[in-house]
Amino acid sequence: MKIYFYLVIYLISGIGVVRIMNEKVSTVLVTYPDEQTARMISKSLVDRRLAACSNIFPIESIYRWDGEVKESSEYASLIMIRPKDFSLVEEFIRDIHPYEVPCIVQYHIENGLRDYMSWIITSTNRS
Repeated sequence: MKIYFYLVIYLISGIGVVRIMNEKVSTVLVTYPDEQTARMISKSLVDRRLAACSNIFPIESIYRWDGEVKESSEYASLIMIRPKDFSLVEEFIRDIHPYEVPCIVQYHIENGLRDYMSWIITSTNRS
């Protein structure tokens, strides 16, 4: 009876509840030189359904570059994706990012609000 219930929900929803419950979600941290670049890349990822959303915020960075310690104001984004899309996301960002070595770091989400996690999966569905 339980299997039949999930099959009915799967057919009604059109997205597959069973599939969503087993799919994982990741975030990707990316830094940018300015807000305009952060918005452009983030919007492009969402438009292409490679990301469900991107939270953009100003940051202050301290880092070593070319043998010197530097400080700068930057922007960062936390991008919600499906882990299986990371290589596509990384390639897309690298192709248009102005930094020689951009910060593009994936973090796997172990747990989260089920409705939110499902929204990320359905928002990045390209089939």
